[in-house]
Amino acid sequence: MGGLAVLMLAPSVWGQSNYPDKPIKLVIGYPAGGSVDFIGRIVGEALGTKLKAAVVIENQGGAAGTIAAQRVVNAAPDGYTFLMGSSNELAGTGAVNPNQKYDAKKDFTPIGLMATAPVFFVAGPKAGVKTLDEFLTAARANPGKFSYGTSGVGSSLHFAGELLKQKSGVFMTHIPYRGVAPLSSDLVGGGIEVAMMSVPGAKGFIATGRITALGVTSAKRLPGFANVPALGEHPALKGYEMNGWFAMMAPRQLPADIKEKVQTALQAVLADPAIKSKLEDGGNIVATGKENLSALMATEAVQLGKLAAFANMRE
Repeated sequence: MGGLAVLMLAPSVWGQSNYPDKPIKLVIGYPAGGSVDFIGRIVGEALGTKLKAAVVIENQGGAAGTIAAQRVVNAAPDGYTFLMGSSNELAGTGAVNPNQKYDAKKDFTPIGLMATAPVFFVAGPKAGVKTLDEFLTAARANPGKFSYGTSGVGSSLHFAGELLKQKSGVFMTHIPYRGVAPLSSDLVGGGIEVAMMSVPGAKGFIATGRITALGVTSAKRLPGFANVPALGEHPALKGYEMNGWFAMMAPRQLPADIKEKVQTALQAVLADPAIKSKLEDGGNIVATGKENLSALMATEAVQLGKLAAFANMRE
């Protein structure tokens, strides 16, 4: 009974008028170099300036972001631990893993949407293709030949790959990785043929010719990558669209005064022209931070659940 009383009183105890008065941890569920890390660091640094607090970025990769997400769920709701997360661990993984310990819709306090972003479908040297049409032709002629890599089971990259399979009718074997570094290493080195990769993770390899962008998962071509077709432009993939998103979350029961202060700071950061420019350079569509994040998560969970069932996606 005493333990319950402490739990119920905790939010009011943690609410502080002098918040923040110590460093804030921003947990990212992926290694450095990927899209979540890219956004988390840019927004996190600016957030620290707005809040007049030191910000510590902690990368804890693995299991498509769920390890880091669980860590934040278990953290004290005192305003000093946040998740800089993605649609992977906040919507996708729950659709493929019925044993996931946390419920993203119930176990977090949503702070705000930071951005949405498409991903690239890319080919390495082992694929032997330079265009989407060449890939689809080769995949149909050689069922089981192609393997595609992503950042993990239930990630937005995984769903993007399965949607491609569903619409085109081709078969690819899914190979999950623990981040962009091992994925890109295997792709460039010939360990796998193709991959779904974030724009920040892929663009350097594309620029140097080590991998080829076959298409982008957005409905339209990306500014700055006009030569890369939207996957939906191909007749076999008509109507294709799959975008990931990125959000800042806190543990459940975050005190209202702290939530308001952090939300206000996040919205100011996202409205800053310099920050917007940096994020857009990474292929992101910058949010305002005022969107209904809870509604987005609920809708996405239903949509991804249907795709997971169709493709028999399981952790």
